[in-house]
Amino acid sequence: MTGTADVTALAANAHGFLSPAGVEILFLLVGIVTLGAAVVTVTTKQLVHAALWLVAALGGLAVEYLLLTAEFIAWVQVLIYVGSVVVLLLFGLMLTKAPIGRSPDADSGNRWAALAVAVAAAAALVWVVVDAFRATWIDLDGAVQGSTKVSGESLFRYWVLPFEALSVLLLAALVGAIVLSRRDIDGGTKKQPGTTGKAGKADKGGKH
Repeated sequence: MTGTADVTALAANAHGFLSPAGVEILFLLVGIVTLGAAVVTVTTKQLVHAALWLVAALGGLAVEYLLLTAEFIAWVQVLIYVGSVVVLLLFGLMLTKAPIGRSPDADSGNRWAALAVAVAAAAALVWVVVDAFRATWIDLDGAVQGSTKVSGESLFRYWVLPFEALSVLLLAALVGAIVLSRRDIDGGTKKQPGTTGKAGKADKGGKH
């Protein structure tokens, strides 16, 4: 009897994909919606709609973090990405006078190449994540595992070097964007040689 009870207890406590809980089903549904929003983001020809669909995709990721009891990461996702990056993107669309309606320039014509690269990157990412966290399970009914304290200890104890490398990479991207924008400004405001002279000759000719 004791052996049977132990086996039953182990079977009850064992994790499996054939008996998902309500949180796991909700996680899957939110993931499908988030994936759909991401696909629409990169396939629509309306830039403003792409930014709004990006809000939906990033918001879906925040919900996924909440379902995984990573509350701090979820709110960081909302504040930084949804609240800052998307707003900055919308301001960039407005300041550059981007077309509001359908824009044929939004399609580069390399959809099949982009699709192949996206599928290969997604397959590699899924394989790496599944292989790395195959035996890792999160107790969704237990204490919060993504609190500020836990996330800070993990970040600054094990991920300090990648964190600093990412900050340097973002700084380099910012400097590169400034350099490229300055080149465009200089190229747009630079006068063409001989333009003033021709205009002056035309004016003199008109006066005579």
